[in-house]
Amino acid sequence: MSIYIMGISVDKRSDFAPKVQEVLTKHGDNILARFGIHDDGNDNGLITLNVRGDEGYINEFSSELSNIPTVKVNHMMI
Repeated sequence: MSIYIMGISVDKRSDFAPKVQEVLTKHGDNILARFGIHDDGNDNGLITLNVRGDEGYINEFSSELSNIPTVKVNHMMI
């Protein structure tokens, strides 16, 4: 398994954060580290994750997050 860095941008955070949290909880066993910040001024959030998995798993995880409205995801393997 490899380690990936995943960046997640959430616009309209107050509306969509619960769904994002649900997906993150589902994949919690593979999340090694998590850092999140939000901007109260415009209701946006940014989450960075260190995730363990293979390419197929990371693509599936990214896809689940990307299917949530206003969520954008990018990742890279370390």
